Amino acid sequence: MAKVYGSITELVGKTPLLEIRNYEAKHGLHAKILVKLEYYNPNQSVKDRIALAMIEDAEKRGLLKPGDTIVETTSGNTGIGLAAIAAAKGYKFRVYIQDQVSQERFQVIKAFGGEAIKLSEEPAIARTLQETGGDFVAAIKALREEVLSKEKDIFFVDQTANPANPAIHEATTGPEIWEDTEGKVDILVANVGTGGTVSGTGRFLKSKNPDIKVVAIQPGVNSLPSAENPEPEEITGVHPFEGVPAERIPSTMDLHIYDEKLEVETIEAYKAAREVAKTDGILIGTSSGAAIYAATQLAKREENAGKTIVAVLPDTGLRYLSTNLFNEAYQG
Repeated sequence: MAKVYGSITELVGKTPLLEIRNYEAKHGLHAKILVKLEYYNPNQSVKDRIALAMIEDAEKRGLLKPGDTIVETTSGNTGIGLAAIAAAKGYKFRVYIQDQVSQERFQVIKAFGGEAIKLSEEPAIARTLQETGGDFVAAIKALREEVLSKEKDIFFVDQTANPANPAIHEATTGPEIWEDTEGKVDILVANVGTGGTVSGTGRFLKSKNPDIKVVAIQPGVNSLPSAENPEPEEITGVHPFEGVPAERIPSTMDLHIYDEKLEVETIEAYKAAREVAKTDGILIGTSSGAAIYAATQLAKREENAGKTIVAVLPDTGLRYLSTNLFNEAYQG
């Protein structure tokens, strides 16, 4: 019987795991690295999962109704996922997006009929970021209180505080990894943006086997803005969760779920992404490169020989062609 889908909402999830064997052989690794290719989602990123989950959760709770405008702040992929799901469901969509992200992100959101506004173009956000030294959580609060509270028929998604974010990873991403490995997974590696992926996925996997180690990734110090380096090349969508004030950590990040933190510099992520494109034919984004770099460091440890490491790769490299990611001349 033919299998015909009626909406892109039916295509989210069930992404494949791939062992990057050529990469493993090149590095002489004695642990397996399995990568979860989230670019197999309909809009090529892991954020499709939370976009669908947060919209449908809001519909069920009566927070979102026909004629409303969905609003979010994002570094890009959540905005793209929301724009696509909003289009499929007939909602209007507006996103406030970080200035430095690739042009592809702005273009894709607009292609879905969404309105994309740079953070610097919204006075309440720009002022708060300047006054707080870049506190994104405070900027979201300012947007909610000073702008959105004055509008009608608005649903503000707020992925950094929305419990449907980690919940969908506990309900889908974790079980998919467990089932596809037949429970033979020793280490989970995931980036931290909102913390939803590592928190939800880690929570499910640890419920099945408490001995599974969860490793969370944050940017290295040289990849974060500082007085000496105010505009570094950053890993899009990856944010620090250790060494920062508690109020800057999204509530969707479970600080008790991870066993180890690894820091990755942008150039390390770039090099890993460039390399795996050549060894195994997968074109991935900067945060995915960070996950592979971190998984490689873990695979090199003697105590991890023979173990299986699963790294969640958030998105496709096609959204980074206008950046330095695949510019081989750029070496940091």
